[in-house]
Amino acid sequence: MTEQSLQFGLTPPAACSYLSSQQEQLAVLLSPQPMDASLYQLLIKHNFRRSGDQLYRPHCPSCHACQSLRIPLPDFMPSSSQRRLLNKAARSGWQYQLSKVPDSVAERQQLFALFADYIAFKHPDGVMHPATQEQLDSLLNSKWQPISLLQLYQAGVLQAVMVVDELAGAYSAVYTFFARQAEAFSPGKLAILYLLQLAAQQQLDYVYLGYQVDGCRKMAYKQEFLPHQRYFDGSWHSFA
Repeated sequence: MTEQSLQFGLTPPAACSYLSSQQEQLAVLLSPQPMDASLYQLLIKHNFRRSGDQLYRPHCPSCHACQSLRIPLPDFMPSSSQRRLLNKAARSGWQYQLSKVPDSVAERQQLFALFADYIAFKHPDGVMHPATQEQLDSLLNSKWQPISLLQLYQAGVLQAVMVVDELAGAYSAVYTFFARQAEAFSPGKLAILYLLQLAAQQQLDYVYLGYQVDGCRKMAYKQEFLPHQRYFDGSWHSFA
């Protein structure tokens, strides 16, 4: 199946959540063919991302700032500041594990409590506030894509969670949320570093980090992971 054989819809223009001066539109997969992980594997290489069971990519007429960013392994080398962060976390008793999405009510409630508090303190003016169970479920559930959770603990207490798609030869970081008291450890960056460690151990090819948007301050941390590749003008370009 080729990308040309698929059917896509276009969302109406809306205010961009990354650049306040821009309007955004999304190309959304509408193809009637059964969706599966292999098609996702194809489309993520062409600037697409997953939200629940829906695949989309930016399709804005006057802006092309959203560029998928991926880190090629084993080329990645942590910077001195990233090594300091890893050492700081190790000294403070941080540990991590990659596991499947839990089924138990108690574990799901713990995840939602962490997620809801994260949205409340990190995105109080965003469209996801107040957080709902349906929002979290859309991150944790898919009919066709295997989803795992990278869970970060400090002294046995859950501090951060990264939702991870497991692909053939790659991980894709979908969303990260964390406790407000964990901010001193830059848990978003720390989760990426841990995911990169796991990917290197499993000899994967890439870790996908979603969209890099130059000019958006909250996205700037992604470009600190070098070397990396960004997708624009129809192909991947290397940055070192």
